[in-house]
Amino acid sequence: MPLRKIYSVLEPSFCVTAQGSKEVLLGDQRYQYDPFHYLLTTLELPRVSQVLEASKERPYLSLRLELDPQLVSSVMIESGYTGATRHPVDMRAMTVSPLDANLLDAVVRLIRLLDSPTEVPILMPMITREIVYRLLRGAQGARLRHLAALGGYTPHIAKAVERLREDFDKPLSIEQLAHELGMSVSGFHQHFKSVTAMSPLQFQKQVRLQEARRLMLNEDLDATTAAYRVGYRDAAYFNREYKSFFGIPPMRDVQRLRETVSALPDR
Repeated sequence: MPLRKIYSVLEPSFCVTAQGSKEVLLGDQRYQYDPFHYLLTTLELPRVSQVLEASKERPYLSLRLELDPQLVSSVMIESGYTGATRHPVDMRAMTVSPLDANLLDAVVRLIRLLDSPTEVPILMPMITREIVYRLLRGAQGARLRHLAALGGYTPHIAKAVERLREDFDKPLSIEQLAHELGMSVSGFHQHFKSVTAMSPLQFQKQVRLQEARRLMLNEDLDATTAAYRVGYRDAAYFNREYKSFFGIPPMRDVQRLRETVSALPDR
């Protein structure tokens, strides 16, 4: 039975599951992965995720490895992947791909370090570099190379994503942002959506709503105050947007989350 949806921001990451399966929603796209597939994301993106298979007898088990752009660049240079590359038709910053034997072997060795804490400082950096290397050599290598910002429109979109995340509470001028990036408005829209699966306005909305949820939950703000803090000027409109995205009005949602947390057993 699917578990409750989780709304969060996913950093550039390599994600695998050892048991169960998971689905990630990005814009209007769905990405499902299991022990035979991995999820790769190359930009910091707001997402909705949901564990699809899990039980008390067979709990969901997974690993997420954050991908540092500097590390990716370092492995690329060491491996000789510094030349110009042909960009894939699909520039989207998230994908699911089969987990091959060599990549799986490196992941298993990384997980086994949990049983040998003294070896972690020495072996973890080496195995992490190997995983990055095998990703670069694999089917999604060209996509991963965008993380190192080598040409194409990806660096422009990465800057736009960073700008939208930093200034999410400010009015968004698509024309000004496109001009700052040296792109036409239509070109900016097209390439932003090809990478993030969302329009810039949809992206900003998701960031705003997730931040409002955090403010209400962690700082005990009421819905109207949280709405103003994240850039909304119409509380009723905020309530409608919030319910449309999370499926429940703001304060009821926060109350439900608090009840869920309070019901968890003490550790």
